[in-house]
Amino acid sequence: MEKLELLTPKNSQIIFIDHQPQMAFGVQSIDRQVLKNNTVGLAKAAKIFNIPTTITTVETESFSGHTYPELLAVFPEAPLLERTSMNSWDDQKVRDALAANGRKKVIVSGLWTEVCNNSFAFCAMLEGGYEIYMVADASGGTSVDAHNYAMDRMVQAGVVPVTWQQVLLEWQRDWAHRETYDDVMALVKEHSGAYGMGVDYAYTMVHKAPERVEHGPRIAPKAAS
Repeated sequence: MEKLELLTPKNSQIIFIDHQPQMAFGVQSIDRQVLKNNTVGLAKAAKIFNIPTTITTVETESFSGHTYPELLAVFPEAPLLERTSMNSWDDQKVRDALAANGRKKVIVSGLWTEVCNNSFAFCAMLEGGYEIYMVADASGGTSVDAHNYAMDRMVQAGVVPVTWQQVLLEWQRDWAHRETYDDVMALVKEHSGAYGMGVDYAYTMVHKAPERVEHGPRIAPKAAS
């Protein structure tokens, strides 16, 4: 029944697994710029709601390269839990970090879906008793089939599939929560594509708010001669 509970800022934590260049190079299930946008958007959402956050890396110097700078910029003080294993759960530092956060709902964004995400999810559920919420559009696999079948396998085992914007709005839950409203709207404008464009349109054209970016004068078209 716990999975019927909505995600809240008080009952969830998040882990970002191996968002590193060499891992992203192999992703073929989602456009990689979209993947980065969604991952960074999710990270900023976690920052807004003060969600305990764990970041793991694998073989940084020898293979995978450094974590996306845009992700690190959101959490400049966060330690990077470096390991050698494909499965983050196999590393004691990762297990300790999750346990220290004291929350059983673990939101996962990582590369690759069919390897690092898959193995972490099963072990965290089996050995740690965690509920796993897999962010499908902030994770990627080496092919569309690899990602989709890995998601299917996890869902069959009880993993909950979500998307990054779904997580954001579930945390917000009520637009009357004014303490996070402005930050959520700013995030939506930056990372939510058409939804963000719609917010800009509503603010400026319907509510007559000023444009977000100052610019030079608007030159009217010449009248027909």
